[in-house]
Amino acid sequence: MESSICPFCHLSLPSAELQWHSNSHFEDEDKEAKYLELANQIQIASSSGSTNVDSISSLIGLQTRGNYYHVKDGLISLLRNCLELEARHNSSITILSGYVDHFHSVPSIDVGWGCGWRNIQMLCSHLLAHRQEAREVLFGGSGFVPDIAFLQRWLEIAWERGFDPPGAQHFNCKIYGTSHWIGTTECASLFRSFGLRARVVDFGPKESEQLFLSVPGSTLGQPVTQRNAVQVSGPMDRYVHRQQDLNKGKHSCDSLGKLSDNSQGKSEGPQVLIDWVWNYFSDKGLTVSSSSQVVVSDRAPLYFQHDGHSRTIIGIQVKNQQNGMRQFNLLILDPAERTFSLERTLKINAGWQKLIKRGVHTIKKPQYQLCYIDPGIASGEELEELKTINSMFFEL
Repeated sequence: MESSICPFCHLSLPSAELQWHSNSHFEDEDKEAKYLELANQIQIASSSGSTNVDSISSLIGLQTRGNYYHVKDGLISLLRNCLELEARHNSSITILSGYVDHFHSVPSIDVGWGCGWRNIQMLCSHLLAHRQEAREVLFGGSGFVPDIAFLQRWLEIAWERGFDPPGAQHFNCKIYGTSHWIGTTECASLFRSFGLRARVVDFGPKESEQLFLSVPGSTLGQPVTQRNAVQVSGPMDRYVHRQQDLNKGKHSCDSLGKLSDNSQGKSEGPQVLIDWVWNYFSDKGLTVSSSSQVVVSDRAPLYFQHDGHSRTIIGIQVKNQQNGMRQFNLLILDPAERTFSLERTLKINAGWQKLIKRGVHTIKKPQYQLCYIDPGIASGEELEELKTINSMFFEL
């Protein structure tokens, strides 16, 4: 594969990706002025104690589109073709989300801290493509996925409106222009502020339940009360809050294959998470049969968080083994992987498995957290209730 050197940061990358990468170094000549105006609008909203309609309108007009490497026909379509070819040689059944754009971290912009924002962008790309009600409310009906800077502004607005007070308190309601790590609750807060029904699910050992969004003594798998603001506020929820003082600078965004963890849980623990994901994508109304070995669900992708990194689950595969056992693979888009690499391996149908598939044996972390988005738009009393971030807890 022919490579080229970026004239701005001297990074070596595939020639086909050079133009896209080089453009990412440039800003619109008036973008700085736009950001200053945007900051003034949010300051006005903050000082008045609310985000008024005029301020929000200004933000909508100023926001810019997130930059990403566009794949013709989409990655999901390429992946589906590969999975269908694979299914001819085994008895696998796969359930996929619909269209999703892949947003990868860029060395000159967000490598090491931006995975949470990139996963939010991936979820947004799906919602804008598949859910008309979400398209009408997200980002003022702009119809596109904003860049990280403007997502940060929208999260600040969510906090100003009262969504997730403990998280807002930890960040002092300020995150624009920073490289702070974010996680599942920030993702949920952002989507909930537009009325989307973003839900949070915790997986982990019973003895560590007090560190989760749920509270000690809650019933497993049942909605629980608001998280403790002292114990679990902050970026990446319990993960970064716990690690920052102990291992500051130790963790960074990376693919699962490059992360290690010596924690040992119950042997059946990871299967609890896998089963939940299978049930989520298969849903009650989806018919899965041997005649349709690759099925597209109407379920949105999942924001998938663990200590040190987050990714996007776009589907799940199950294979029936000769011994009668079933082998599961999560299908994941990782912000740490380059979109160009994903596209190339899928087009040649070689090497994509190690970039996208993750088996049960890779679920080694002691704690995980998911965010999923139910259909519909909340309003009135339900919207007020969404300001409190609750979770459902499942023991691993």
